[in-house]
Amino acid sequence: MPNISREEVAHLARLARLAVTEAELDKFAGQLDVILQSVARVGEVAADDIPPTSHAVPLRNVFRADEIRPGLTQEQVLAGAPSVEDGRFRVPRILGEQA
Repeated sequence: MPNISREEVAHLARLARLAVTEAELDKFAGQLDVILQSVARVGEVAADDIPPTSHAVPLRNVFRADEIRPGLTQEQVLAGAPSVEDGRFRVPRILGEQA
């Protein structure tokens, strides 16, 4: 016997704007009850002697240090462009905009 009622399932369906049949109300009530029981079991496992964590592996600041390195020149960047105008990428107009 599910602990969540058909009326609660119907209410959730209305909130989510889902059309559900009468048969689905019973089916979903059972499924949602299983989900709620599973979540409750997870809550039971958490004990006071276990510190809360945000990550399974305690890594911090594993990023490389920022370094200034030379980049590509303007000519190198524009060399692969399909269209260039006045030292810039040339792209097609969109939505009929005026230049």
